[in-house]
Amino acid sequence: MVVQTIPPRIRWAVEMMDIQPADHVLEIGCGPGAGAELICSRLQSGKLFAIDRSESGVDRTKRRNAKYVDAGRLTVRQIDLATLRVPVKRLTKVFAFNVNLFWVRDCADEVALLHERVLPGGAVYLFYEANRSELVPTMVQKTSAALSGAGFRVSVVEQKAPAVVGIIGKR
Repeated sequence: MVVQTIPPRIRWAVEMMDIQPADHVLEIGCGPGAGAELICSRLQSGKLFAIDRSESGVDRTKRRNAKYVDAGRLTVRQIDLATLRVPVKRLTKVFAFNVNLFWVRDCADEVALLHERVLPGGAVYLFYEANRSELVPTMVQKTSAALSGAGFRVSVVEQKAPAVVGIIGKR
């Protein structure tokens, strides 16, 4: 079996979330499953529900994290956030990395869904790799506006190397 590495930017983002053993987490855009692997390794009684619009992203996440799927700690579905019906009553954390939805178009319905499902004290963590620095102010401004418009308290964090910006919305 090939050992898959976890990029430093994903490690940093997951560390920022401070995953607790009982957290219930939604990952939007699970891609190859690196974030899911790190999150699930920190969960005990908690669960991760990972979604991706891409069939290949779902397949890759399931293969990479088969032990967590088998243990019932991870559920992976091919679905769009707009049509998602979260299978848990409440989430403690929501995680997305390089999901452009939150800054390229109107996402009021999706952010309202998140606000409805995240417990008070919970948070939405949206991270972007800042490989085009001129886009960072727009990413931060539009994502922050979407989150604050739905009632989240917003803060911004940055990592210099690799360059990653995180927009955090606390409920």
